[in-house]
Amino acid sequence: MTLTSKIFRAVDDIPKHYWDSLNCTTNIYYSPEFLKAFELANTDIAFNYILILKDNEAVAFANTQLVTIGIETITKNIKMWPKLRRIVNNMFCKNSIKVLFCGNVFLSGEYGTFLKDGEPKVETFIAIAKTVKRLYRCKRLHAIFIKDFEDESLYITDHLKSFDYASMHVESNMIIYLRPEWQSFNDYTNALKSKYRVKANRADAKSEALEAKLFSEDDIKKHKDELQALYQNTIDNADFNAQILNLDTYIHLKSTYKDKFIVKGYFLNNQLVGFLSAMQNGDHLDAHFIGIDYSNNKTYAIYPRILNDYVRIGIETKSTQINLGRTASEIKSTLGAQPKTLTCYCKHKHYLPNQVLKPFIKNVQIKSFKQHQPFK
Repeated sequence: MTLTSKIFRAVDDIPKHYWDSLNCTTNIYYSPEFLKAFELANTDIAFNYILILKDNEAVAFANTQLVTIGIETITKNIKMWPKLRRIVNNMFCKNSIKVLFCGNVFLSGEYGTFLKDGEPKVETFIAIAKTVKRLYRCKRLHAIFIKDFEDESLYITDHLKSFDYASMHVESNMIIYLRPEWQSFNDYTNALKSKYRVKANRADAKSEALEAKLFSEDDIKKHKDELQALYQNTIDNADFNAQILNLDTYIHLKSTYKDKFIVKGYFLNNQLVGFLSAMQNGDHLDAHFIGIDYSNNKTYAIYPRILNDYVRIGIETKSTQINLGRTASEIKSTLGAQPKTLTCYCKHKHYLPNQVLKPFIKNVQIKSFKQHQPFK
């Protein structure tokens, strides 16, 4: 089987017959319209798209982004020997590094590579890995990060180790699996054990003063600066964030996907104090970014209300599951979310620094949390 590859620097440059051949666009995250929204709004990122071809028919796809990350963002929450920390900092000039991400840096989950059904998956994935290698030879960068793979894919993706990548676990996605009999939020809360039902109801009671509103495209435009500031609040509170999303992206997504892309704002005395965003992808609901005014969060339970509303939206859209994403795993588990393990792969561009980087990667420790079992 002879496979070739092509690299495109813009979504619009990819011929339509390649998308038709892949038959991947029913998944929103592999549609050119979705990818273009990020490309249009985030002009400081270099986007590239890899197509693997067999007889001029596309059999695999991957998207990459070249981003700049401050080294402190990476090392601040990783336990390591002080000597190793100094070596790593010196390796990256104690400043920032350029990282080539294969996968969508703005999404948590297996949304970066697509392998066509019926094709040999290992061979086509190896072809992607070879093309990434060709791509990073042409770029001024330090590291390559290939993300996020579920356990079922590891028999394919572990072949990256033969390319000298090291594997690492990252925080799990937290998934709520919705039961068909839950036709309302009350049905859901009635399925909870008493103390978890009280917790969910308390969040609604404390947040009663908030006025919630589903945003139109015009609303997103009107409140864009406020949304960006609230989103920045959550980024500043996060342990790690590779890249800040320009929320002009949301304007493009709302224009394209209408009701499937959801932005909900929360107002206190006519002041925007929080928001959630989500995408309905088939029968799955995926939480995207949120924003919170933390000065009002405790008093008005903004974050717990947002989590409750994700459940409400999931039920209203008749979704079978809600992906609440990473972080705050324990509180998400109190709503019934279960962890879904994700594995990433990383390497330094050059051989010798990569040998130093491997033990650094092995020292990455995922935060442990108590997994609650809230259902009766």
